[in-house]
Amino acid sequence: MRDVMRSYYATSQHHVCSLKECSSTQELQNSLRQAQKLLASHEASYLQSLRSLKRKISQLQNSTARMPSRPGDASCPKLEAPVNGRKLGKVLLPGHEVHFLCDPGYELVGSETRQCRETLTWSGQQAVCIEINECASSPCANGGSCTDEVNGFACVCTRGWAGPTCQSPTPTFFATTTNISASTSGAAAATSFPLTTLLPFVQPSKCSQVQGTTHCSCEAGYTISGRDTSICTDIDECEVFHNGPAGRLCVHACVNTPGGYRCSCPAGYQVSRDGRSCRDIDECATRQNNCTRDRLCVNTYGGFQCVKVECPRTRDVTYAKTSPTRCERNPCPVDNKACSRAPVSVSYHHMSVVSNLSAPRVLFRVSAVRMIGDALRFAVLESRGRRHFSIQRSDRQTGELLLLSPIQGPDSLEVEVEMSELEKRELIGRYITKITFFVSQYEF
Repeated sequence: MRDVMRSYYATSQHHVCSLKECSSTQELQNSLRQAQKLLASHEASYLQSLRSLKRKISQLQNSTARMPSRPGDASCPKLEAPVNGRKLGKVLLPGHEVHFLCDPGYELVGSETRQCRETLTWSGQQAVCIEINECASSPCANGGSCTDEVNGFACVCTRGWAGPTCQSPTPTFFATTTNISASTSGAAAATSFPLTTLLPFVQPSKCSQVQGTTHCSCEAGYTISGRDTSICTDIDECEVFHNGPAGRLCVHACVNTPGGYRCSCPAGYQVSRDGRSCRDIDECATRQNNCTRDRLCVNTYGGFQCVKVECPRTRDVTYAKTSPTRCERNPCPVDNKACSRAPVSVSYHHMSVVSNLSAPRVLFRVSAVRMIGDALRFAVLESRGRRHFSIQRSDRQTGELLLLSPIQGPDSLEVEVEMSELEKRELIGRYITKITFFVSQYEF
C-alpha cells in the first residue's frame, strides 16, 4: 500500500506544471485541433473532386462506348454531283466540306455546302439542280406567249410586235399618192430598183394601185424614205427603241442590222438564248484557262483568276495543308503560349460577284460542326474593304457575313472572319476564314 501511494505521489508530481507552461500546452493543442480541421476540410474537398472526376471519366467512357468504332482512315460516303450540276471538293474525311453548283439555267435546291461530321455522316440536305422557269416572270410583252427552254425562253409575238421579248413595234409605213394618171403610174412602175443594186439598209417599197391611188409599204424594220415612196430605209432599232416599255433592247450592247438588230456581249460572256442577256463563260469548267497545276482556277464574271493558296508562315507556329483551300495548325509544344493562341485552322474561299450588287444581303456563312466549349464568338477582322461588311448571328453555331453597301467594280476585296471558341469566357480556339471577292466591272 505504501508503495502504491508512493507511486501515485510521484506521478502526481510529474504532471504538476506552472500556469505559464499549462497555457502554452493549451495553445499548442488548439493549434493542432485547427490544423486537424483544416486537413479534414481539404481531404473532403479532395475526395469530392476525385468523385466528380471519376464521374466525368465514366460519362466519357460511356459515350465513347456508344460511338461506333472506325479505323483512322474512315471517311464519309462519296457524294455524287447533281444532274445538271457540279461538285467541288474531293476529300471525304471528317471536318472537310464539299460544295455544289448548278449549270446555267438551273437553280440549286438543298444544301450548297455539306461537311463530313465525326459520325461519318454528311451535314445538310442532298443537292438537286432543277430547271429555272424563265417564263415565270412573264418576260414576253405586249400579249406575247412564252415558251420555256433550257437556260432561256422564246416569245411568240402578236401581230405588230417583234424582238426577243416582243418589245419592238413593227408598224407598216404607207405612202399614198392621189390623182396619178395612168401614164405617170406606168412610169412609176417602170422605174423600179433591182434589189441587188441597193445597199443592205435600203430596199424598194412594195406599191399597189387601188382605184387610181397608189399605196406603198415597206418590210418590217424599214420605213419610207422621205418623199420618195419607192425607197425604204432601215430603222435603227438600237436608237429608236433604246429604252422601250420592256426596258433596254440589250443588256450590254445593241448592234443595228438590216431590218433588225442583234445584241452583243463583252469578252468572257456569250449571248443567252433570249437574245438580249449575257451569260458568263466558265473558263475553269471548260478548260479555257492557263492556270498551272499548283494554282487554283477561280471562275469570275467575264474571266478567271489563277489563285495560289499558301499556309501562314510564322515564327512559333507551323501549318499543314489538309485540302486545297484549308490549312490546319500542327500540335503545339506544351510551353509555347504563342502557338496555342494562333488560329487552329485557316480556310480560304473565293467568290465572284457583279458590280453594284444590291445590299444588304448575306454573302457567306461560317459555322461550327462540333463545339468543345460552351460559346462561340464571330468577328470581322481589319482588312481592305472592311467598311462594306458586317457579321451577324443566324443561330448559336453560325455567323453570317453581311454585305452592307454595293461595291463598284472592277475590284477585289479580302475579308477575314474570325470564329472564337470559349469555355467559361476563356479562349480555347480561334478559326480564321479568308474570303476573297472578285467584283466584275459589269452589273451582270
